[in-house]
Amino acid sequence: MPRDGSVRDHTRRVYTRMIRRKVLQGAALFAVAGLAFTGCSSGDGSSGGGSAAAVIPEGQELGRVGVEAEISDITDYCGTEPVKVALADGFGGNSWRLITRAIFEDWAANCDNVTDVLYTDAQGDTQKAISDINSLVAQNVDVIVSFVDGGEALLPTIKQATAQGVSFVPFVGSPGGEPGVDYVDFVSEDIGTYGEGLARWTMEQMGGKGNVVMLGGIAGNSYSQGVYDGAVRALEDFPDVTLLNEDGPVSTDWEPGKTQQVVAGLITAHGDIDGIIADYGGGSVGGIRAFQAAGKDIPVWSANDSNEFACLWGEYGTSDSKYQIATMSSRNWVVKAALNKGLAAHNGIVNTDPSMFSLEIIEDSTDPQKQPRCEPSLPADAILSSGLSVERLQELFN
Repeated sequence: MPRDGSVRDHTRRVYTRMIRRKVLQGAALFAVAGLAFTGCSSGDGSSGGGSAAAVIPEGQELGRVGVEAEISDITDYCGTEPVKVALADGFGGNSWRLITRAIFEDWAANCDNVTDVLYTDAQGDTQKAISDINSLVAQNVDVIVSFVDGGEALLPTIKQATAQGVSFVPFVGSPGGEPGVDYVDFVSEDIGTYGEGLARWTMEQMGGKGNVVMLGGIAGNSYSQGVYDGAVRALEDFPDVTLLNEDGPVSTDWEPGKTQQVVAGLITAHGDIDGIIADYGGGSVGGIRAFQAAGKDIPVWSANDSNEFACLWGEYGTSDSKYQIATMSSRNWVVKAALNKGLAAHNGIVNTDPSMFSLEIIEDSTDPQKQPRCEPSLPADAILSSGLSVERLQELFN
């Protein structure tokens, strides 16, 4: 039954949604036909192949800041009509993405009317990401949730999907554009606050002096840049700290092997490194091995949480060593809010989930109340703050 118990109101919503989608599809086709007839366009790429705005319920709040506990039960937004959903991943090649996909699929399974749960992996290739999204639209997917690694290069494709009537929700990696117009909403943690908070902790543990590096992921991705910008803001209060990578985050592809190579190069180039700020704890373990291989003391290190990142501190760190760590949640769970928002928009239901999530330090080796948590029964890449049970994580990695 519909949420309000009214069959008549529910039928009206379904009928209106069907007509609206047909109109949007017709408008998009008309726009494409018009471009073909005239043989020209504005040249700025702003139309993205369609000019229709995202359809969101009247009264929907965008950009609200909140915490994980405020994510609603997905059954509030499932609706009753058959629906297809998809996770269009810009890059699926690490454990963070594997866990996030599992959360997405487990969350979608709570809706009995979800007939298809699709997944695509662009493998870090922006052109493939564009092709993947277009393919999902052609398969009549109703809701697409996407980690947009390609940034603004994907915005025209996202706008075109929106014009075709798809409820599109980017998360963590931003495509730019305007939420509520070019797509339903953007869901993420407050990236700048994340970078600033961990950077501030790192530089305080460094005693306010020395050399620091910020490690990012795939070159040019918007998420790492946002973390970097937050770290730069924190740096303003530490005049005796030198940021060694002044031109942006160091690219590691979020892979432990490449991170080890990159950090080894940084050690060779700069000698002393007193602090590391990273946007991926799972990749940071490779950097820690680089310090060990070079016979160097492991520096102060902050990142998001990962099982091996915590376990390594338990093995090599002490309360009085230079090597201390802090983490914020790896927040894989934001994909739940993204799917909730996509389903709510598709079904014409006002969504109450936050769009932006405030994070706090959850592990701090210098704080007896927040000691790093190592789970020996789990693989190195497991993320304990993901919300998945130990048993589910064991199943997933096996």
